[in-house]
Amino acid sequence: MTPTFAFIQILNGLQFGMILFLIAAGLTLVFGVMDFINLAHGVQYMVGAYLAAAFTAWSGSFFIGLALALPAALLFGLLLEFLVFRHLYDRDHLDQVLATFGVILFLNQAVKLVWGAEPLSVPIPDVLSGTIELSDGILYPVYRLVIIGVGLGVGLLLYAVVNHTRLGMLVRAGATNAPMVAALGVNIRLLFTIVFGTGAMLAGLAGAMVAPLLSVEPGMGDHVLILTFVVIVIGGIGSMRGAFVAALLIGLIDTLGRFVAPSVLRAVLDPAAASQVGTALAPMLIYLIMAGVLCFRPSGLFPMKH
Repeated sequence: MTPTFAFIQILNGLQFGMILFLIAAGLTLVFGVMDFINLAHGVQYMVGAYLAAAFTAWSGSFFIGLALALPAALLFGLLLEFLVFRHLYDRDHLDQVLATFGVILFLNQAVKLVWGAEPLSVPIPDVLSGTIELSDGILYPVYRLVIIGVGLGVGLLLYAVVNHTRLGMLVRAGATNAPMVAALGVNIRLLFTIVFGTGAMLAGLAGAMVAPLLSVEPGMGDHVLILTFVVIVIGGIGSMRGAFVAALLIGLIDTLGRFVAPSVLRAVLDPAAASQVGTALAPMLIYLIMAGVLCFRPSGLFPMKH
């Protein structure tokens, strides 16, 4: 692997990590503050992609589609919270897992009914469709750099809100001891709704941003949900800093591993076998890291401070 190729793959890993962070940021808040296991968080990412595709096709502009998709994703998440999820807060985790898994099945079929089973595509806007020369001979798509920039911007905004505002103070207190926060007169249900809506909008933002890069199709959120839970486990439940660091770590390992592993295995295997085995082993690195974190730091790399 040449240095130029390695640098491009690092940027791809950062872009993938930023998408994971946008999804994991909302889910870690929901899990940390509300103690609620929401397996349906991945379908909110999928719905965000479908909304961006629908509004872009309707308006003819990706930016208008994105501007409309974000509040629509927020409203959709709040509707799910009102109709389904708030009735599960006082139930045990098994009930939450089963109910939210049912929501996944329902919404995957619902998007097929509304948009059909065929994948949809969203064109990259012309102003962001070019490439930029990072150094001599290294060209990189502008849109992928925009995704990295959006992820960094959202991360800084969430850091400021969580650590330097009254709302953030309540969120951190709720993650530590929600019953005590409620006993002090805070409307904990409203706090839960704000947290859940924010998480839904962030997942929708991730789906909308990735729509021009991937096919928008039913079930697209299922795989990314698994990686999101891995991010939360590694970073620490309820920790925004942990979600950010772990998402970048997973993005880089997943992207670089698919290219490094086959190269390393060529030292002991023929090229065809090395490529096949290396491609299969690379995704396992993520779960090996998660297993190591669970063994040596069960609360994650950056656990919430109590």
